[in-house]
Parts: sequence; structure tokens; C-alpha cells
Amino acid sequence: MNRRTFISVGATAIGVSTLPRFSIGKLREDEFSQLRVGCIGMGRMMYWHLNGFMQNCTVVAVCDLDTTRRESERDRVNAHYGNKECVAYNDYRELLNRDDIDVVVIATPDHWHATIVIEAAKAGKHIYCEKPLTHDIDESIRVIDAVKQSGVVLQTGSQQRGMKEFRIAADLVRNEVAGKVLEIKSDFWGPATPCALEEEAMEPGLDWNLWCGPAPYRPYNSALSPRGVYENFPMGWRHTIEYGGGGICDMGAHHLDIIQMALDKDASGPIQALPPTDGSQGYGAKLVYDGGLEVTREKGFQLDFICENGRIQVSRGMFHFELDGETKHKFLTREDGGSLIRAVTLTEREFLADVDMRFHHQKEGGHKQNFLDAIISGGQPVAHVEAGARSAICCHLMNLSYIHQQKIGWDPKQLKFTSGGKPEWMKGARRDYRNA
Repeated sequence: MNRRTFISVGATAIGVSTLPRFSIGKLREDEFSQLRVGCIGMGRMMYWHLNGFMQNCTVVAVCDLDTTRRESERDRVNAHYGNKECVAYNDYRELLNRDDIDVVVIATPDHWHATIVIEAAKAGKHIYCEKPLTHDIDESIRVIDAVKQSGVVLQTGSQQRGMKEFRIAADLVRNEVAGKVLEIKSDFWGPATPCALEEEAMEPGLDWNLWCGPAPYRPYNSALSPRGVYENFPMGWRHTIEYGGGGICDMGAHHLDIIQMALDKDASGPIQALPPTDGSQGYGAKLVYDGGLEVTREKGFQLDFICENGRIQVSRGMFHFELDGETKHKFLTREDGGSLIRAVTLTEREFLADVDMRFHHQKEGGHKQNFLDAIISGGQPVAHVEAGARSAICCHLMNLSYIHQQKIGWDPKQLKFTSGGKPEWMKGARRDYRNA
């Protein structure tokens, strides 16, 4: 059975449950440990996710295409529980075929995200998937449909939504504490480029054909999939069009996601993407929202909201709030005195105490706990499927504007291109799938 056939048949046809063992809203808080979890993609990001899920739930399966990684993480799970019940898989479909698994955690390279999410949703698993949720625009649309039809809970791994400096910045923007937003600037790395890595000798123990999966097959290079257990975050695949989405789908996915959140666009998005005016791959690309509000990729703060009466600037570990020409609170370096948490907390107390709308307060356990709470309550997590998929669309639109060096028109309500939808745009919006 090839990959395309597998998707069309669906998970139900091969005998898995169509609903989680613990349906939404059916689990008490003291029963977290009964949730059985399977993890797919055992790299460095999953190392940290695994630590968290082992503390709250019961991890029963791991999956990776590298023999050393999957066996190492299987052994780590079994050592944690003091048993030998965790099973290591090479093929994620074997893990999804287990009807005793309630939750799937996905931290593979980007080109596999949507495929596994869709199949996991069909199999009735609650899903935690790293950002960007998808690798192209068409996948975003299909992921939204699949998750909503299945009724499972999905949390996108946009952990930045829970970082207090970004949450308070979004609160200030949404409540117009400094007036309406006039312009937004955001600093993140650039677009994806075609993979040009040279072939290297393949060592045994890696299923390279399945690693490439639905994406184009190319000769092995260790920058794409370093062998064994590693303590860094491999960037080789992330920079490529074929397997990642460049810096736009890496840190850009975090920052554009906060912009979507702050502007109340989790169910909407921009109407245009514009390339830099100089025709380069550098700074200057824009997303344009209804009404003409522009988000420009520009060097500076990770997020810079320029408002009618002030300015809200935030980066990881940095915060600056200016109102009516006066700095109210800031923490940029230790030379400023105080601390980041003090600057953010004072801003919250002085300017957000009586506002109508506040974003969620991150509980102990963070983004993962927010996901587990949603499984219990039957509500939506903070980075639910539509939020994650539409933030990914923002990234894909900007990447397309760089690739084609032209204005890309988009209808966020109908989820389709405007201005006729030129063929070259459409090709970038749905990649060709290889039968792996």
C-alpha cells in the first residue's frame, strides 16, 4: 500500500479506534496518568516533550527512523517507569494502529507534520504537533478539516504563546492600551531555499526512504538527519524548501503566530503577501491585513507594535512599553536594572487590571498542561488547530512571495488565492507527494 492509498483508505479501515479511549471531557484531573501517549520523531525537541509527558501521562510507544534514537528513547522511558512496556517503532503507522494510545506527540521535520496529523486524527488520537503545523497551504486547509471532523483535541507547539512577555504584549495590543496598531515590524530569519547538499555515505540503521517520505527523494546528507542521539537542534533540513520552510517557518512561525493572536486573527489572516521591493531574499517582505495594516520583516525586535499613542516591543527575554512618548516599563539588558518579570508584571498591574479581554494565564506545566486541560474540559487549547494552521499559512504566503518575487493575493475567509490564483502560486500551495 503506497502512502496516497493509505491516506484515502483512512485509519478506520485498518482497524483502529475512531475515537480516543478517553473521549473529550471524560477524564478527571486526577486521571492524567491513565492517558497513554505515543511519540513520533525522537530528536532534541522531543527529548524535552518526553520529559513533560512522562511526568503527567503514561508513554507507551516511541517512533523514529533512526535505530539508535528510538531505542535510546525507549530505554529512557522504560527506566523512568521501571518497566519494559514502551515499544519502539520504525514506521509511525504501526504506532497509530494501536487502539490503546490516546495521545500522539509529533516532532518530526516539517514535511511529515500534516500527513501524520491527518492520519492521527482519523485514528482518533488527541494530537500535540510541533510548529509549523503544515508544510504548505493546502495541508493547512486539510488539517483543519480533518481535526474538526474527528473531534480530537490538537495543540500546536507554539509555546511562545505561553511566554509572559509575549502574552502581555498581545494583551496590550488587543485592548488598544496604546491605541490602534498602525504598523508591525518583526525580525526573523529568511525564506527557504532548494536543498543543494552533496551526497554522503549512508550508515546502517536509518530508513532514509521513509525519512524523505512524501517529499522529494534525494541522496543522504547528515545535515538533514544527523545520526544517533544529539543535543542540538539540527538546522539542515529546516532551511530547505523540500523538507522545511526556512527561518520564516522556524522563528517566523512563532512571531507571526503572536501577531495573529494579538490581532484576533486566529480564524482569519492577511489578504496579501509582498516581496521586498529590491527583489532580494533579505528583509522587507510584508504581510498585509484588511484595512491596510502591514507586517514587515525588518531587523530589530522580534515583535514591534507601533500604535497611535505608543509602542510595544518584545523579544524573548526583552520588553519595552512606551505610552504617550514616555517609557513606562522596560527590560532590555541587566543594565536597565530590575528584571524582565518585574517589567512585565508591573505593566500588567498598571495597564491591564480592568481590561475586558485577557489571554490565558499559563499554569504550571505550560503548553503541555494547557493541552491536557483541553482534553479534560472539552474546550480548545491556546494554539488550537485553526490557530496553528492559519499561522502556518502566514509563513507559506510570505515564502511564496519570496519565491515568485510578486504580490500574492489571499482570501482568508474562503481560504483561496485572489487575483485569479496564478499557476505558479498554486504549485507552491500544494506540493507534489511522492509515494514513499
